[in-house]
Amino acid sequence: MPRPSFSPSKLFLCLSGLLLTAAIAVGDDPTAPAATPPADYEPSAVEEPWVSDGGCDWLRCDAGCDGSAACPAERLVEGLFGGLGFAPSDSCYNDFISPITNIVHFEDPRTVTELRPIFIHNEVPNSAGGGDVQLIAMHVRAALNDRLSIVAAKDGFITSDNPLIEDGWADISIGLKYNVWKDPCEQWIVSAGFAYEMPTGSHRTLQGNGDGKFALYLTAGTEFADCWHYVTTSGFRLPANTNEESQVWYWSQHVDRKLTDNLYGLVELNWFHWMRSGQGGVAGVEGVDLWNFGSTGVAGNDIVTMAVGTKLKPTPKQEVGLAYEFPLTNREDILDHRIYVDWIVRY
Repeated sequence: MPRPSFSPSKLFLCLSGLLLTAAIAVGDDPTAPAATPPADYEPSAVEEPWVSDGGCDWLRCDAGCDGSAACPAERLVEGLFGGLGFAPSDSCYNDFISPITNIVHFEDPRTVTELRPIFIHNEVPNSAGGGDVQLIAMHVRAALNDRLSIVAAKDGFITSDNPLIEDGWADISIGLKYNVWKDPCEQWIVSAGFAYEMPTGSHRTLQGNGDGKFALYLTAGTEFADCWHYVTTSGFRLPANTNEESQVWYWSQHVDRKLTDNLYGLVELNWFHWMRSGQGGVAGVEGVDLWNFGSTGVAGNDIVTMAVGTKLKPTPKQEVGLAYEFPLTNREDILDHRIYVDWIVRY
């Protein structure tokens, strides 16, 4: 049965409103007075003053490993990045978790130093040739100071049994992100960034086309309604050669609820709008987030996707995530459904 036909913009905005309304409705009163420190809390000289972060935990801006079995991975990452002179991650937002979908462009607003292995299994609709595509990648982020960081959010190897896409390497992107404003006491943070995607990938995998793409974005996050978190990113994908690749605007949103001390439930929405078509590619097929085919006849097209998932935080500096994404619009492009698995280890 075909999906009901809705305006993608109205669908996206309505769902966004429902997510936030439901979160506030089931959360505690966000206007309640700030809590006081526990009776047995004794600040030390090396700790930041305590701050109430909405009732979830006590924010002390310290995230040392607690001696668990997960600590060796953190020590490895600390030794790697610390030895190269990079700064540690901002640990004043430890209750946040990173988005998991739209992996190249949905950027966490925090300044972090991390390794993020990620696996994606993408089932392709029959209208785009069917079959499936997998990506194995490693994201790298490295803080230069407490506000500026390097972001390398696209790389990896692609395997496929889709007739349009063969096995090969993905393009590589690198950029900078700057934290323009933050308020740890109120758990608000806003950052801006840009990236350049180099056409280094395999042509047989429909990567490496054009002269590269520039991405400009704004990203923000906050905690609200007692242990709920909201993260959003919006930006533009602007190719250097508009004949070879298309121009895209996107808006991604993430809402999560901290369910236990280390377990989260999450929902994400992604809206992709094609502003300008290319002059090649596969007519009417865009490539969503991982590809930019530069296809004809895509200007004005929209795709809205939704994902549900969970994340486990073995320690404050690690996240293990699982999510399932599917399109809400009739237009599916290359995404019938998609499964994400990621692991983040921070310094």
